[in-house]
Amino acid sequence: MSKQHIIKIYEQIVKEKQLVEYLSKENHHFQISNLVGSSLSFVISESFKKVEKPFLLVFNDKEEAAYYLNDLEQLLNDKDVLFYPGSYRRPYQIEETDNANVLLRSEVLNRINSRKKPAIIVTYPEALFEQVVTKAELNRNTLKVTINDKLGLDFVNEVLFEYHFNRVDFVSEPGEFSVRGGIIDVFSFSHDEPYRIEFFGDEVDSIRTFDVETQLSTEKLTKISIMPNVELKTLVEKRETFIKYIADKTVVFSKDLELLSNTLDKLFVKAEEAFTKLSTAINHAKPNELFCNGNLIKKQLQDFTFVEIGSIHHSESKEKMLNQVQHDIVSFNTKPQPSFNKQFELLMEDFHKNTENGFKNYLFCDSQKQADRFHDIFKDIDAKIEYKTLVFPLYQGFIDVE
Repeated sequence: MSKQHIIKIYEQIVKEKQLVEYLSKENHHFQISNLVGSSLSFVISESFKKVEKPFLLVFNDKEEAAYYLNDLEQLLNDKDVLFYPGSYRRPYQIEETDNANVLLRSEVLNRINSRKKPAIIVTYPEALFEQVVTKAELNRNTLKVTINDKLGLDFVNEVLFEYHFNRVDFVSEPGEFSVRGGIIDVFSFSHDEPYRIEFFGDEVDSIRTFDVETQLSTEKLTKISIMPNVELKTLVEKRETFIKYIADKTVVFSKDLELLSNTLDKLFVKAEEAFTKLSTAINHAKPNELFCNGNLIKKQLQDFTFVEIGSIHHSESKEKMLNQVQHDIVSFNTKPQPSFNKQFELLMEDFHKNTENGFKNYLFCDSQKQADRFHDIFKDIDAKIEYKTLVFPLYQGFIDVE
C-alpha cells in the first residue's frame, strides 16, 4: 500500500476545515488544536500544497524539529523542506562554529533571497537566537556567476580571497577553492555540493556541481550564487533577526510561544555574561547586535500570519501577543496511540478493538523487511488481524477519530 492513500485522506480532512481559508489571510492569528504526533506533519504538508506561501515551523528543540523535518521531507520532498539550525557556537566563541550547520543556514538564506517558490523552513529557538546578515549585506557579499559572463579567472580568485575562502589543492568543505588551468572549483556556503566553473579565456564556459569523493559532475547549471561564511561575526556587517529576513507573507507556526520566548531570554543572558568576560583589547559587537531576546521575537511575530499549535487553551500573555481577546481555533480530533512496549499481543488486541469500533489500522514501517517481519509474526499468532502496512517511517503514531 502506498502513502498516497493516507495523503488523500488528509487532503480531504484539510479541505473540510477552515484551515486553508485562515492561512490565506494576511496577518491572521489563530490556533490549530488536538494534532497529536505525526498527524501534525500530514496537516501541515497538505496545507502547504494548497496555500502556496512559505511556512516557518518553530519547534521546542532541535530533536523535535529534526523528527518533524524527516516526516515532511517524505511527505513533500527535500527541495521544498529546509532545516535552519543554530551554528553550534556559544556566544563569542567563533572557533566552535559547525561548518555543516553554517552551510544549512546559508542555504536557507540563499533560498529566501533568490525568491524561488515557497518552502517549509523547520527550526527551533537556538537557531532563531542568532541574528543574520541583512539582505543588503548578503547581496553585497554574494558573487553571482552566469554562463557566458565575462568575469575572468583572476577576478573570481580575488573575490574569493576577499570572502575569506581558503585556496587548497582539492576542495572538501565549504569555504575552500582550488584553481587548475582554466577551472575553478569552489565550495560555496550556499550549496551542499561544490561548483566547478570552467573558463574559455575570460568567459564562463560551463558551470557544474560535482561530488567531492568521486570528482564526477552531478548537475549542469546556468547560474550560481557563491556565498561566504555569513556566520563570521565581524563589526562591519549589519544584522537583523531571522524573522525580519523571511518574506512578509510567511506563515509562522509555533509549538509553544512562551517556551520560545523564555529560551531566547535565557540564551541572551548567557550572551551578556560572555560579553562581559571578553578582552577589551579587541572591539566586539554587543549582544543586542548579534542575538535576539524573547520580547523582540514576540513583537516581530505580530506582523505575520501566526499559528499556535496546541490544545484548546490560551493564557493572557498569549492573547496579548496575538493582539486580540479571542482568536480562531481549527480543532482536529486525534489522540496518542497506546504504548505496546514491544508486546505483540497488546498490539494485536488493540488492532482487533479498533476494527470492531470501525477504525482502520495502518502500520508504518522503516523498511519492507520490517513490514514482512510483522506479517510473519501476526500470521503465526493470529491470522485474522486486519491491518495494512506502509513502508514510511513516521515520527510518532496517532489515532485519528475523524
